Amino acid sequence: MKVCNTELLCNVMKRIAFSFLSSLCIIGALAQSVDKSWTGTWATAVEFTGPGDMPKSSLSGRSLREIVQVSIPGDVMRMQLSNIHSKEPVEIKSVFIANALDSCDIDVKSAKYLTFNGKKSVTIPAGEAVYCDDIKFDLQPLQKLAITVNYGENTPVNASSHRGSRTTSFIINGEAKPKTKFVDAEKLDHWYNISCIDVLTDQPTECIAIIGNSITDGRGSTTNLQNRWPDFLAKAFDGKIGVLNLGIGGNAVVNGGLSEPAVVRFDRDVLDQAGVTSVVIFEGVNDIGGKRPNHQEIVKNIIDAYSSFIKKSKDAGKKVYLATITPYKNSFYEDHFSEAARLTINDWIRANKDVDGVIDFDAAVRDPENPSALRPEFSDDWLHLNPAGYEAMGKFAAESLKSKD
Repeated sequence: MKVCNTELLCNVMKRIAFSFLSSLCIIGALAQSVDKSWTGTWATAVEFTGPGDMPKSSLSGRSLREIVQVSIPGDVMRMQLSNIHSKEPVEIKSVFIANALDSCDIDVKSAKYLTFNGKKSVTIPAGEAVYCDDIKFDLQPLQKLAITVNYGENTPVNASSHRGSRTTSFIINGEAKPKTKFVDAEKLDHWYNISCIDVLTDQPTECIAIIGNSITDGRGSTTNLQNRWPDFLAKAFDGKIGVLNLGIGGNAVVNGGLSEPAVVRFDRDVLDQAGVTSVVIFEGVNDIGGKRPNHQEIVKNIIDAYSSFIKKSKDAGKKVYLATITPYKNSFYEDHFSEAARLTINDWIRANKDVDGVIDFDAAVRDPENPSALRPEFSDDWLHLNPAGYEAMGKFAAESLKSKD
C-alpha cells in the first residue's frame, strides 16, 4: 500500500511539474509575441494607373524590378502587394527581394523568394491587397532593396501603382531568376503593386507617416538619388525612426488635384500603416493654387478636413504635426486670393492647440526679402523644391520633431 501511494504521489508531482513548465512556455511565448510588433520601414500611396503610366506592353508574362530605400532595419520583414485600384485580378508567379546594387543589378547571394501562405505564386483579386509570409532578411538602416515581381499572363488593364517613384523600375520579357540580367529592359519611373514593407521590432520604435502632395512625393528631386525631404528626414534620424512617404503628386486635400484626395485616402494610406506613432500633415497648395473662386470656402474645407485628421489620429493614439504651406510666388499658382488663403491656413496651423507640434516649412524655406516666394537657391520652378531645398526641409523637420520629444 505504501508503494502504491508513493507511485501515485510521484505521478501527481510529475504532472504538476509538466503543467508548470508548459505554463512557463506559454507565458514565454505570449511575452515574446507581445514584445515584438510590426513597424513600417517603407511605404507609398497606391494610385489608379492611367494609360500614360502603364508599360508599353502591359505587365503580363514579364518581370519587373523595382528599387526602394527603407528607413529602419530589421531581420524579419513582410511586404504588402496591392491591387486596390484595379478592376481585374493580378496574377503573380513569384517575387524575390535582394540587396540592390547599381542601376538594376542586385547582390545575387542575398536574394530570397517571398511566399504567400507557403506558396511562391499569388493572385490578388481586384480591389484587394495581400501580405507575404514573414521572411528572415537582414535589412539594414537606409539601405536600398530590389524587389523583382514575375507576372503571370493575367494582369489588369490599369494596374495599382505609384506614379512618382523617383526611382527607375526595369521590365524584361519572361520570368526572371536571381541571376537573370535585366538587359535591354524597358525603363519607367513608376512603382507597380508594391505598397509597404514592415519589419518586426522587439522594442518600441517611432514611425512617422507623412501625407502630402508633390512636394512630399519629391517633384524636383533627383531620380535614383533618394533626396526628397522625407529621405533627408530619415537620414537625420540615422535610420532609427520609421519614415513613410505617403505623398502623391498633384494631390489635394478635399477635391480636385490628382488621385484620391486626402479626405478619401487618409485612413488607408496613413492610419492603416503598421506601427505609426506620429502623423505629419502637409498638403493644401493644390486646393488653393491658381485663380479659383470661393477661396473662403476652400479655406474652411481644408481646416475642417485637417481637424478631422487630427481627431482621427488622436483617437488612434498617435501624435499629430501640422506643416505650413510653402510659398509659390512667381509660379503658375500665383494669385492674390490664393496667397490670402495660404496665409490664413498657415495662421490657423501655427495657432492650433490640438496638435503636438508645428513644422513651419513656410518659415524655413521662404525668401527673407520676399516672404511670398521660395528662396531662389531652393527651387527651380518657384513651387517645388530642389535637392538643396529638400535637404533644408528634411533637416528642419527633424529638428522640429526632436524639439517636441
